[in-house]
Amino acid sequence: MAKRDKKGSVAEANEMSDPENEDLNEVDLDPESDAAEFAAEAGEETLESLRAERDALQGLLQRARADYQNQKRRALADQEAGLRRNLQPLLESLLLVLDHMDMALSSPTTQEETKNLALGVKMTRDQLVRSLEEHGVTQVDTGGAFDPAVHQAVSTVEDSGQEPGTIVETLRPGFLWRDSVLRFAQVRVAAAPEDTPDEAEG
Repeated sequence: MAKRDKKGSVAEANEMSDPENEDLNEVDLDPESDAAEFAAEAGEETLESLRAERDALQGLLQRARADYQNQKRRALADQEAGLRRNLQPLLESLLLVLDHMDMALSSPTTQEETKNLALGVKMTRDQLVRSLEEHGVTQVDTGGAFDPAVHQAVSTVEDSGQEPGTIVETLRPGFLWRDSVLRFAQVRVAAAPEDTPDEAEG
C-alpha cells in the first residue's frame, strides 16, 4: 500500500514538474481563429495583387489608345499628302485651261457666230469652275487689302484715292485647295503717291 502511494506521488510530482506540460497549458490553441487570420492575410495580399494588375492593365490600355490615335493621325496626314501630290499637278493644269477660257471670253464678239461660240465657252468654263469647287478648289478673294499669304504683288500703282496696300486690279486669279494655296493671285496694289519737289518745299 505504501509502495503504491510512493509511486503515485512520484508520478504526480513528475507530471507537475514536466516543462512541456506547462507550455501546453499556457498556449491557447484555437484552430478557427488561426484559419481566419491566415485567410484574412491571404485575401489582403490577393486583393493588393489584383489592384496592381488592374493598374498595370489600365496603363497599357491608355498607352495603346494613345498609340492608335497617333497612328491614325499619321495615316490621315500621309493620305492627305499623297492625295495632294497626285492631284495638285492636275488641278494646276485645269487652272491653265480656265485661264485660256477667260482670255477667249475677254475678246470682243460682234458677229452672231462668235457670240454663240463665246456662249459655249462660257458654259464650259462655268461647268469647270463648279467641278473644281466640288473638289475643294475655291477662288482667292482680291477685293480688299493685300495679303501676302494668298496674293502676289506684281506691281504697285500710285493712287491717292486708295489706301496704300489696297488691291486695285487682279491680273490673274488665285485659288485655294482645302484651305491651302494652290495658286497665288497676281494683283496690282495701291501705293502712296510720292511728294513732288514743289510740295516738299511747301
